[in-house]
Amino acid sequence: MSAVVEIRGASKSFVGVQALDDVSLDLAGGEIHALLGENGAGKSTLIKIITGVYVPDSGTMRLDGAPVSFRSPREAINAGIGAVHQERNLVPMFSVAENICLDRLPTSRGLVDRAAIMADAEQWMKAIGLALDPHTPVRSLSVAQMQLVEIAKALSLDARVVIMDEPTSSLTISETRRLLGVIRDLKASGVTVVFISHRLREIEESADRVVVLRDGRVAGRLDRTDINRDAMIRLMIGRDLKALYTPPKAAAGETVLDLIDVTTAAHPLTKVNLAVRSGEILGLSGLVGAGRTELARGVFGIDRLLGGHINLAGSPVAIAMPGDAIANGIYLVPEDRKRSGLLLDMSVSENVSLADLPAFAPAGLINFGAEAKNAEQQKRSLNIRVPTVDVHAATLSGGNQQKVVLAKWLSMRPKAIIFDEPTRGIDVGSKAEIYQLMRGLADNGVAVLMISSDLEEVIGVSDRVAVMREGAISGFLARTEFSEEAVMRLATDSQVH
Repeated sequence: MSAVVEIRGASKSFVGVQALDDVSLDLAGGEIHALLGENGAGKSTLIKIITGVYVPDSGTMRLDGAPVSFRSPREAINAGIGAVHQERNLVPMFSVAENICLDRLPTSRGLVDRAAIMADAEQWMKAIGLALDPHTPVRSLSVAQMQLVEIAKALSLDARVVIMDEPTSSLTISETRRLLGVIRDLKASGVTVVFISHRLREIEESADRVVVLRDGRVAGRLDRTDINRDAMIRLMIGRDLKALYTPPKAAAGETVLDLIDVTTAAHPLTKVNLAVRSGEILGLSGLVGAGRTELARGVFGIDRLLGGHINLAGSPVAIAMPGDAIANGIYLVPEDRKRSGLLLDMSVSENVSLADLPAFAPAGLINFGAEAKNAEQQKRSLNIRVPTVDVHAATLSGGNQQKVVLAKWLSMRPKAIIFDEPTRGIDVGSKAEIYQLMRGLADNGVAVLMISSDLEEVIGVSDRVAVMREGAISGFLARTEFSEEAVMRLATDSQVH
């Protein structure tokens, strides 16, 4: 099949950093192309060149055999290239429907046709299973819902080439399956799909071809018959990875974090009872809307709990705000690290000390030397890949940003730590490091609660699994009982026990 998009010798650098180096790529019509690589490998840079966000320093691009050089995303959209970027590009105060139609607002007699906007948006929302009122402001949506709005927006462009950068990173298994079905439908209709995902099982299931980038260059290519997890990992990181699960050094100890009849505003009529023990990783699974993130926010004091009690190491604790949780050694690694876990325009050093500033300012003035020394220690301990701790957090890859969030807490003394989607949008190499860090925390007696929508992660990392449905715990699974079917049965079963 002939190539719709041909790229030859594309290179791009930023302030001395070579993001892309002589990359060539052919995208055939009616095929699903997977683009893989670790964070910082050059994937997003290549996608931004194809979609007109960046102009390459050198190289050429052809569309249907004719030379093109997009100078803006609008030019790429007009040429039939649509994209779902990893960084959300929605207008928070606009409605779901307005965001979906933003790039091609229908008009009538020179005025925006709001009825047409609603009708058009509902069509694409239905296609991907997004059950929302199209009038809903985007600012009120969850991360997963925003991701689905981005996908609907890209599909609505009726593009010939659709590029999806981590489209399933915030989605549950059921939403992911629906989206993969949409991608297969696009392929069947002759659309070229470029699919970037760190969930390698999705690539195994869907991709016709794989191109792997490493350090800005093409590390290798795989045809359909050669696509498997081991081959992809080997090309991405140049080595094999061990199995996800590392057994604990000792059996789980006493209960550290005990939630008793806890009620959240998201599900005011249901009560959560959940105990996390010293030395264990307890995975918390469930569908979007089950109440997992709301529970984490309530325990950490971001949102007010409507009822129930929290015990820490057998003693009751009152948590009215995050400061109370931090003072008691209960920490949260949030779902959206960029919005809730980091101050992106501040340095790594400043982010690491942020939650414990009094320790670095005994006389009311920050001791910058002590702050930098602490950050350097965390940099070495967590293998944060930055040239200096003075660089801004915004410049880091997703995996390194997550490590900075962790460094903020690990420089203190956690008793219980909640990870909400800890590896969303992170490459396989960094994932393995995060898992090792979690296991190290547990082996040191910390109670670890891991919320994840990735079933492979839940099953591969947890010592025990709890499943939520409609705001309550629907059941627990011991490691010997783990399977995707068992988790999904508890996630969808109508009977809570």
